[in-house]
Amino acid sequence: MLVMRPAQMADLAEVQRLAADSPVGVTSLPDDTERLRDKIAASEASFAAEVSFNGEESYFFVLEDSENGHLVGCSGIVASAGYSEPFYSFRNETFVHAARELKIHNKIHVLSLCHDLTGNSLLTSFYVEPPLVGTTASELNSRGRLLFLANHPERFADAVVVEIVGYSDEHGDSPFWDAVGRNFFDINYAEAERLCGLKSRTFLAELMPHYPIYVPLLPDAAQEAMGQVHPRAQITFDILMREGFETDHYIDIFDGGPTLHARTSGIRSIAQSRVVPVRVGEPGKGGRPYLVANGQLQDYRAIVAELDWVPGKPVTLSAEAAEALGVGEGSSVRLVAV
Repeated sequence: MLVMRPAQMADLAEVQRLAADSPVGVTSLPDDTERLRDKIAASEASFAAEVSFNGEESYFFVLEDSENGHLVGCSGIVASAGYSEPFYSFRNETFVHAARELKIHNKIHVLSLCHDLTGNSLLTSFYVEPPLVGTTASELNSRGRLLFLANHPERFADAVVVEIVGYSDEHGDSPFWDAVGRNFFDINYAEAERLCGLKSRTFLAELMPHYPIYVPLLPDAAQEAMGQVHPRAQITFDILMREGFETDHYIDIFDGGPTLHARTSGIRSIAQSRVVPVRVGEPGKGGRPYLVANGQLQDYRAIVAELDWVPGKPVTLSAEAAEALGVGEGSSVRLVAV
């Protein structure tokens, strides 16, 4: 059984194995032992802290195969994007240019560097092993953290954002980066993302152009890359679009990938999930898969289980599922349909 739980320092070697295979552009999952050690330590401190509002906390989860202890995925939430430094994005805007005498009226697409999304909670660090892409494991790895957010709303903001890795070719080159960022840094896209993973995105963002970029002046390849999703990030994009995230307003400043945005209360896994009491027994036949999470903090657990649940009634969990979640008869769980 696959179980989502908070990462522990003992997971470091396994997490680095996952990070080494994650695509270029996932700067929140660098293939660097010290950065990953710091990431897990910060997460452990955040889970242990008493929190009444969203601050500098970050929460890092792993997806573990309970049969062998093997990690098959990971994901995270940052409570406040840009808590200690601005969180930069390009905002899609339309400028109007008009010449009355010539009776010409043009609407032109521009990109404006902004930090509108600073302070929102940020979904990060998604990775699942390739054989599990498109399975319920991907749903658990992505949406399980949303159930954690639903259980602990005081720890997070009223809106959630996520940067989706944008298009780059088989050589790791990004048309958008080559047309924009590379004019200000004499490094390729892969090296820029590596530096961001090891240091910070801000030091590069601060050297980006702070005046509007007129999109029609960019090469066709760069324009076509705007809003495109890297094939290995498509599963994340699809899951979050079904959750109600919007794509139209912002793109990533490096690769032009979409930056998704949603009101926390409107996210499907939060709005449609229900907290119900538990019975331990033999689940009924003919059920459907549900994401199920306990309401705990440091001992948070989430799984996928086949359930024949009727709204308004207790949910019957198998002994194995109850044990994986750390709950017993009379406990409560939060669940939502896959």
